[in-house]
Amino acid sequence: MLGRLIEAWQRRREARALREHAIPEPLWRLTLARYPFLAARSEADLAELRRLCSLFLAGKEFHGVAGFEVTDEVALAVAAQACLPVLRLGLAPYGGFVGIVMHADEVVAQREVMDEDGVVHRYEEQLAGEAMEGGPLMLAWGQVAAGADPTLGLDSVYNVVIHEFAHVLDMGDGFADGVPPLANGAARERWLDVIEAEWQWFCEQVDAGHATLIDPYGAESLEEFFAVAAEAFFVAPRELLQEQPALYQLLADYFRQDPAR
Repeated sequence: MLGRLIEAWQRRREARALREHAIPEPLWRLTLARYPFLAARSEADLAELRRLCSLFLAGKEFHGVAGFEVTDEVALAVAAQACLPVLRLGLAPYGGFVGIVMHADEVVAQREVMDEDGVVHRYEEQLAGEAMEGGPLMLAWGQVAAGADPTLGLDSVYNVVIHEFAHVLDMGDGFADGVPPLANGAARERWLDVIEAEWQWFCEQVDAGHATLIDPYGAESLEEFFAVAAEAFFVAPRELLQEQPALYQLLADYFRQDPAR
């Protein structure tokens, strides 16, 4: 009885969120036009994506920094790209944070790291986005918009929204290690077998100076490789399937999507 009451309450809550955050048709069409990899999806996928976007917008809080105005256009652009990876997974993996901080463009962050000898090194890092466990998530609108640029060649797949939300998925088990939460230990072992081999091949290509579909930044670490691989999977799926088929299949199984086909 209690379970049915909770389900009914959740359905009413979702219905209210969908009404209150309904996406106007002109704005939806504008978003699809600006991000062709979204528009390429089936009508069924787009209907589900639109539903998830309304629920996402109902549950997140956007904050503009230094006078940046988070318009409906900005918020929907982020929501549509953030919801694409969880089209079959649902929004639960994003439930650990609420705030999304938007800057007009890249920001400079002060960093420090301690080496093996205990010496602290300080440096500056330019950020287009950053995901932190528990949030908030930061994005630079100039870089979000750059991901929609149709002049970008397929040798430079770039999508900061998918990248940062892939990190959120990765950290779902409390660790940023390139391995998102999986069903069991066997699934984790299989994941590591495939992704480590694919990463090794990728790093060899980068070290040799060969062009790769996936951003060379992925050679930095396994967690960055997962994030940039997710970018390629959703933005240029057919090309990723051709270049690294085993990696493509691993991601297709995890995301429960097959965008290349």
